[in-house]
Amino acid sequence: MTGPPVLRTARRRYLTVCVLFWLPIGLAFSPAVLLYTERGMSLTAVAAFFAAHSLTAAALELPTGGLSDVLGRRSVLAAAGLLDIAAFTLLALGSTFAAFAVGMGLKGVARALSSGPAEAWYVDTVQAHAGPAADLRTGLSRGSAATSAALAVGTLVGGAVPWLLGLGPDLGARLSEATGGLVLPLSVPVLIGAAVSVVFVLYVLTALREPPRKPATLSSVLRGVPGTIGAGLRLSVSELTLRRVLLSAGAAGAAFATIELLMPGRAAGVSGTAESGAVLFAALACAGFATSGLGSALAPLTARLTRSGERAVLAGLGVSAGGLLLLAVTATSSGPLSLAVAVGGFLLFYLGLGAASPNENELLHRRVADGQRATALSVQSLALQLICALSGLAVSALPVGPLPWLFGCAALLVGATLWVRRPAPVPTPVAPTPSPVDA
Repeated sequence: MTGPPVLRTARRRYLTVCVLFWLPIGLAFSPAVLLYTERGMSLTAVAAFFAAHSLTAAALELPTGGLSDVLGRRSVLAAAGLLDIAAFTLLALGSTFAAFAVGMGLKGVARALSSGPAEAWYVDTVQAHAGPAADLRTGLSRGSAATSAALAVGTLVGGAVPWLLGLGPDLGARLSEATGGLVLPLSVPVLIGAAVSVVFVLYVLTALREPPRKPATLSSVLRGVPGTIGAGLRLSVSELTLRRVLLSAGAAGAAFATIELLMPGRAAGVSGTAESGAVLFAALACAGFATSGLGSALAPLTARLTRSGERAVLAGLGVSAGGLLLLAVTATSSGPLSLAVAVGGFLLFYLGLGAASPNENELLHRRVADGQRATALSVQSLALQLICALSGLAVSALPVGPLPWLFGCAALLVGATLWVRRPAPVPTPVAPTPSPVDA
C-alpha cells in the first residue's frame, strides 16, 4: 500500500496509540489522591509518591529516548505499556507506602519510555512514504487533540465511577466487602486503566510496523544509547530553532507548575471545602484537557492564519500567557464576574498551549534525523519536567495573591519572545529509510 492510504493508516494508528496510552492516566487522575488517603496515607506521603514519579521520569528521559532510537519504537512502547499495567495494579490494590511508591516509580519509568516513540514512529512513517517535505502538522495536531480528549474522558469517568458505585444499593460497599477491602470504589477506575493498558500493549505489538533492524545485543545497546543521547543533546543546543523549542518547553513547564500548585487551592476556596474543591478541580481539569484538544485541532489553522509555524507558536504562547494574566488579576476577587474571568483565563491557558505544541513539534521534526528523533523529544520533555519542578519550588515560596500567577505569565511571555526573531532556514533533511505500513 502506498500513497495517501498509507498515510491515513499511519495517522489512524498513531491517534489510537495516543488514546490508549493516555486514557488510563486520565482514569487514575481523579481518584488518585483520595485513594491514597483512603488507604491511610498522609498528604506528605502522597507528595512523596508524586515526587517518585516525577524524579524517575526526569532521570530516565534521555536514556529511554536513546533506547527508542537504537532498539526501535514498538518494543519501547510495549515495555512502557507493560510497566503501566504493573503500576496501575499496584496503585489500585496496594495498601502500604512501599507499594504506592513502587507503583508511582514504575509509572515514571513508563512515562519516560513513552515520551517520544509513538510520535517518532508516525513521523518516520510519513517521511518514508511522502518524503521529508510531507505535511506533519496535521497528524501531530490530531495526535495532541486525541491525547487531550483521552485525558478529558478519562478524568470524567475516573471521577464518576466511584460516585456511581455509591448510588442505590451501595455497590461500592459490597465490592469492598467481597474483596476483603482489597478493591475500593476508588480502585475501580485504576483497574480499568490497567485493563486498557493491556489493550495498548497488544495494539502496539500488532499495529506499529517497523522496518527490520539489526538484532541488538547488550554491548551494542550500551555503545549506541550514549552516542545517540550525546548527538541529540549537541543538536538540541547548537541549532537555533531547537533551542527555541527547548526553552519554550521550559516556559510551559513553569506555567504548568503554577496551574497545578495554585488551582486546586483556588477551587477549594471557591467551593468551601477540600472535598468539593477536588470535584470542582476535576471538572476544571477535564474542561482544560478538552480545550487543549481544541487548540491542538486548530494548530494547522493557526499556522495558516499567522503564515508560519514560528508565528503560530508565538501566538499560542501569547494567548496562554494572557490566560494566566487573567488568573492573576482575579486572584484576590471572588465575585461572579471575577470567577467567570478566572475560568476564562484557565481555558485560554490550555487553548494557547494546545495550539502551540503541534507547531513546535513540527518545527522540531524538520530539523532532526530519524536516528535522533525520539531522543530530541525526550530532551524536550526533560526540559519541561525539570523547569516545572524548579518553578514549583519558586511558586510555593511566593506570597499568596497575584504574584505567583504573574511568575507563570512572565515565563510564557519570555518563551513567546523567543519566536519574534526571524526563523533560521531549514537544513537539508537526511533521507529517511523506507518503513512499510500495512493496512
